[in-house]
Amino acid sequence: MADSPRSPGSSTQLRKAVLSSFLGSVIEYYDFLLYATAAAVVFNKVFFSSLSPVVGTIASLGTFTTGYLARPLGGVIFGHYGDLLGRKRMLVITMTLMGVASALIGVLPTYAQIGVWAPILLIVLRVLQGIAVGGEWGGAVLMSAEHATSRRGLWASFTGSGAPSGMVVSTLVLTLMTSVTTDSQFLSWGWRIPFLLSVVLVAIGLFVRLKVDETPVFAATRAPASPPLFEVLRRYPKNLLLAIGVGFAAFVVQGTLTTYCLSYAVHVGFPRQTVLNALTLSSAGAAVTVIGYAALSDRVGRRPVVLGGAIATAVMSFLLFPMIDSKSVGLLTLALVLGQSITHPAIYAPLAPLYTELFGTRARYTGASLGYQIAGIGAGVAPVVFASIAGAGGGTGVISAVMAACCLLTVISILALRETHKSDLTEEPHGAVTDVHALADADPAPNA
Repeated sequence: MADSPRSPGSSTQLRKAVLSSFLGSVIEYYDFLLYATAAAVVFNKVFFSSLSPVVGTIASLGTFTTGYLARPLGGVIFGHYGDLLGRKRMLVITMTLMGVASALIGVLPTYAQIGVWAPILLIVLRVLQGIAVGGEWGGAVLMSAEHATSRRGLWASFTGSGAPSGMVVSTLVLTLMTSVTTDSQFLSWGWRIPFLLSVVLVAIGLFVRLKVDETPVFAATRAPASPPLFEVLRRYPKNLLLAIGVGFAAFVVQGTLTTYCLSYAVHVGFPRQTVLNALTLSSAGAAVTVIGYAALSDRVGRRPVVLGGAIATAVMSFLLFPMIDSKSVGLLTLALVLGQSITHPAIYAPLAPLYTELFGTRARYTGASLGYQIAGIGAGVAPVVFASIAGAGGGTGVISAVMAACCLLTVISILALRETHKSDLTEEPHGAVTDVHALADADPAPNA
């Protein structure tokens, strides 16, 4: 059943919600992925200078992983209150938290200055970043999807497009800093400027976000009888597990393309700036194709788009490293563009509307956030695991095989789900456990 029409004024709020979600996602992922790039090329020298280069790189990428491990916690915390109190309030808090954590990273003393406290404080701030982005994504997607009366995938996709857009902004700022500083200046203070700029971006984002109303779908329902997390685990366990399975490959591939390949290509012999340029180009392409694939999923369904993307990405995983090993700038750029701009977005783009459609309204923020953020651990774990495989003498063929296996998990999971692109967000999704008590709890009634 298609979504029912709402008030005429909802189109204005939809535009505001989409802009707010896009800007919020850009800012959150600018900060979050800026850390990824810095972890690959800077932090091993600044915060882990007492370790060997290989161990320092693994340790640096390990701090990067902690942010992904913290994301499900952020999804639970902000999802809980977002399902009880509303989406908008939580989104203001997540954006502020991310800005503060990122700015503090920008002024953090190095290992040479305060010793072991430097990496400890770095990990604490990275965890705060993870909590913030863990709460941001679900709320931002719902602000767009629950305001939409049609083309839900298209409007929700602007949140997904914000991730590669944030990568573009972060790599462009890093590129600017590397071009105006020497290597010693960049390692001393140049890398800090992009983190400090997040304060300005957050101020702009909050200005837009505060002008958006709460979603009409949320406003028309009452609070659940039990905590939202219990609702998810009691009524949507199958949907949650399949959501994790569907998205896992997207994040493993994302972490590989945006973080591990950066470190790997530099190790092969490419100049750091050359790799950043290729990464920026591929991220810019992804910002466009994410929207295109999501719009396509409104027409043909979520399942065909994800299925095709998973198969294409599995094939691409075996081409990726030989193309980088060629030491050709053209093939390096083509590899990242094919992976990040063409194949990966087909898996990733439908996740925003799909996760929205798998959970009921008063457990949707929690359920969508948990599914996305638990799957997202793959992006944090992959670079560390792959760096460890390489450090132990394992070949890139093993890494490609792991990526392909993750794509197989996505194929199995998406085939186990029914199509959802025509579902009504005011109704219970397919796969919900509907016992007598659950049905009573789900009876929609306006807020008092």
